[in-house]
Amino acid sequence: MLLSRVAERVYWQARYLERAENVARLLHVFSALQLDLPKGTKLGWQTLVQITGHEEQFVEKYKQENERNVVRFLLAERNGISLVDMLAFARENARTTREIMPTEAFELINGLYYFARDNAEAGISRAERNEILDQIVSRSQQIGGLMAGTMSRDEAYSFVRLGRSLERADMTTRIVDVDSQKLMPELEVEDAEPEAREPYENILWMNVLRSSSAYQMYRQHVRERINGEDVVRFLLQNEQLPRSAAHNLTTMTKVLRNLPNSNKVNWQVNKTRKLVRDADVNRLLRRGLVRHLDSVQKEIAQVHFKIADTWFLPGNS
Repeated sequence: MLLSRVAERVYWQARYLERAENVARLLHVFSALQLDLPKGTKLGWQTLVQITGHEEQFVEKYKQENERNVVRFLLAERNGISLVDMLAFARENARTTREIMPTEAFELINGLYYFARDNAEAGISRAERNEILDQIVSRSQQIGGLMAGTMSRDEAYSFVRLGRSLERADMTTRIVDVDSQKLMPELEVEDAEPEAREPYENILWMNVLRSSSAYQMYRQHVRERINGEDVVRFLLQNEQLPRSAAHNLTTMTKVLRNLPNSNKVNWQVNKTRKLVRDADVNRLLRRGLVRHLDSVQKEIAQVHFKIADTWFLPGNS
């Protein structure tokens, strides 16, 4: 068994890398969303802060929830929350566990951090933002691919998979939660009749899919016009989609078979997985989706606490 401090650092390295990639995806997609919506449509940039769950920290520093402030807060600011800081934390965790991971992986993580640090301020401007974010996403995927292709299937890699899968499941529920319920009121549409809002809703759901790189897979598997019910079901419950909540929770159950003393964690993961799998999406979209997703997020947080209690040093979770 790995030393508990090593297991914890490997786990958090994976979570921070995944979180940084997710923030880059969200900023990229949200910037593109502005181009898809009619001129004059107001977009609620604070939605991105809500997704990350750091509204209080944002409000403490900024009076206006505009594009520039939100992008600076999530991309470049040294606040313990931004993409740059997530990569700094990932780099530090990788540095202290270099003996159990491929040298090339640390070099890629190190290079990604310095690229983000040196270019994040430029990314606040729309002109350079998309190219910088594309680089961050592609480099993050390169790191994941390198680890998948070179690391032994031992306990160290199991904690990499646990961290990555838990972070993905959590972020997917946040994206569905905020975009489905809180972004639409921020769109100022002259005619608020359902028929008039439908094109806007379709654009929004399309971008929800794109934020998880799920648009093409949705069109391939669902084969229906994009609509809220099918998108929510696809992102939450589709076992074949690598970024769906259900797929990542199932992945965790498989990983846990390779780790000792995993009964309590496995019980919590299966409880969360059942909550996701058994949800009646059609009914929840009519009423109760936000409450349901809040419950799922709380259960996901409990998975982390069970992992920390089982394998990490006391007080370090």
